[in-house]
Amino acid sequence: MSPIVSQRPKPKVALLLARLSTRQRRWLGGSVGLVVIGLAAWIWVGRSGPEALRLSGRIEGYETDVGARIGGRVAQVTVREGNAVVPGQLLVRLDDDEIQAQLRGARARVAAALQQERDARVQIQVAESRIQESQLNRSQAEQDNRGRLYQAQANLATAEARLQEGQARLRLARVTLARTEQLTKLGATSRQSLDQDRSAYESAVASVHALAKEVEAVRGALTLARTSTYNPAIRGAQLSALRQQLLQSRAQLQASAAEVRVALAAEQQIRAQMAYLSIRSPIGGVVIARSIEPGAVVINGRTLLTLLDPGTVYLRGFIPEGDIGHVRAGQAARVFLDSDPERPLAARVAQIDAQASFTPENIYFQKDRVRQAFGVKLAITDPAGYAKPGMPADAEILTR
Repeated sequence: MSPIVSQRPKPKVALLLARLSTRQRRWLGGSVGLVVIGLAAWIWVGRSGPEALRLSGRIEGYETDVGARIGGRVAQVTVREGNAVVPGQLLVRLDDDEIQAQLRGARARVAAALQQERDARVQIQVAESRIQESQLNRSQAEQDNRGRLYQAQANLATAEARLQEGQARLRLARVTLARTEQLTKLGATSRQSLDQDRSAYESAVASVHALAKEVEAVRGALTLARTSTYNPAIRGAQLSALRQQLLQSRAQLQASAAEVRVALAAEQQIRAQMAYLSIRSPIGGVVIARSIEPGAVVINGRTLLTLLDPGTVYLRGFIPEGDIGHVRAGQAARVFLDSDPERPLAARVAQIDAQASFTPENIYFQKDRVRQAFGVKLAITDPAGYAKPGMPADAEILTR
């Protein structure tokens, strides 16, 4: 009994390929290759992301708040909301009555401090001249005292010599008178000679008494001359007092000079505050808010006006979390305004939020509530005056 051999039927595709000619097989293989290549390209494009990411948002701008650096009453406001301003333009002027009063007071303090400084300089000059005069007087007194002492000593020596001479004449007159008295008793001389010798003796006695008194007077003058040597010490004490006065005058001068510097600094500060009374525009732009009117009293730091530079506006929008990986800072973008959607404005990605935000908080469905988005800023290269804050707009970011 012969074995039964079972044959499996060939697939239909194999039968079709077997019936095709060689040319037809080549054509079919090329078509399949093209399909595979197309499929791979489609998968790569899908993975690399879209060519542009579309988003919607609102035009915003960088606002500049103009405030008062000092408090005061508003005297004038030169602009209204919507007015264009240029850098340095006067916007607000504050009343300067109080500052002017402070300035007058500061000037008066400066004048008083300068007068005190001048008085201190005069006192220094007077003290220096007195010290110089005292030094000269002291030197002159020392010389005068030495001269008087030497003169008194010389006078004393002269007086003592004259006293000794008188005493010698007295002794001679006494001896002569005694001899004449003996001779008169003996009758050897006349009575007239005795009278003359007695007169000479009495005159010698009187002369000695006078010379003795003169010596005492000269000794008293010498003692006075010796005591006058203490005058230089007294004058030295006076000189020390004058020098102390000079030091006090110099200290007063330093204090006055410091007071002058303080008063001048206060005056300069007030003058600087006067410059703050005129509030000028720091930028060129448009006034978008005015919160004060003339007559209002403002305090330091209060915002008076708000300015906006139209050339620095941007579009603020959000990108879904799944697409944020295709966005980089600096990428080119285009902004479409509702007023002219056919003429997009060139822009670039200026900023990407570092933290995601939940899409609107008023969504209560769980599948929508867990979706997150990243905020981006698209800086408009040239707004040309068309893009204004508050306008809604669409945009697309060119990712490739």
